[in-house]
Amino acid sequence: MSPIFDEEPFIQGYRPDGKGGFELRNGIFFELCRTAQANPEQSYFLVIDEINRGNLSKIFGELLMLIEADKRNPNLALQLTHTRDPADKFYVPNNIHLIGTMNTADRSLSVVDYALRRRFAFITLEAEFQSPKYSEFLTGRKVPAKFIRPLIQALTNLNDTIEKDKALGSGFSIGHSFFCPPVGLTDFESWYRKVVQFEVVPLLSEYWLDESEKVKAEAETLLRILD
Repeated sequence: MSPIFDEEPFIQGYRPDGKGGFELRNGIFFELCRTAQANPEQSYFLVIDEINRGNLSKIFGELLMLIEADKRNPNLALQLTHTRDPADKFYVPNNIHLIGTMNTADRSLSVVDYALRRRFAFITLEAEFQSPKYSEFLTGRKVPAKFIRPLIQALTNLNDTIEKDKALGSGFSIGHSFFCPPVGLTDFESWYRKVVQFEVVPLLSEYWLDESEKVKAEAETLLRILD
């Protein structure tokens, strides 16, 4: 799905009809809420990736208030901007669950919008390379057994270094996404070298702009598991 930055494609608005005019269309959140209202025993989830990159006030419009837990009530239904019938009101039902993801290490978004903070509970997800599930995942992706434990230890040590850096912290830890081998992997060593060289090292170079020797040392440590 393409990014959404305003209310029209998310809630309701006028969109080109393909015939040189415009027509009123319901957005994805509107349709999801209507479906949830018709099926109150069923739970519905909407996952919004990088939620802190959007302007919630602009995207949700007048519904921003209605996503709050104590406002999920037909008695608090509102008439939408483009609704012509005053009796046709809208509300967000209790069985709608909004899940937003964000990367707090993004320096351009260091301050989270207060409107977002007030309406969501926050859970921090950390890289858990030591988890047995990650070892099982690597085994399932055909990573040779002799590399699994050294890889996990190297990544754990790197994150420890990042977390202890006062200029960085746990929010800058290296995540699993860098080290998820593709299905059908046949050459782990070649794949791993490329990930370190072209993905991890450039990131570490941003973390430690004036410490090239430190970046080099960390890269060598990561590659040492192949020796």
